[in-house]
Amino acid sequence: MSNGKGDAMDPKGLIRESYRIEGISEAECRSILMDWALSLAPGQDQRQALEALLALYGVEGHPMTKLMQEGLSSVARAGRRGGWRGRRGAAGR
Repeated sequence: MSNGKGDAMDPKGLIRESYRIEGISEAECRSILMDWALSLAPGQDQRQALEALLALYGVEGHPMTKLMQEGLSSVARAGRRGGWRGRRGAAGR
């Protein structure tokens, strides 16, 4: 995108730019990915956004690809918290 801005899936163009940085480290990608997650619109489906961005930019062996794939698996595991907090949330409704 020529205006330097992103779209709904990558509002700041952070993911796109991370793939353009030669020699980027996993730590740098982790920081960028956190900033990306915070820039999503409230209520936006992170899983859908990650899948779309992986399809668009994913390059085997790139640290951002690895982190986004890990993010997909952690989003899939997210669910009810265990222990008393999980039970208390359900009982207090």
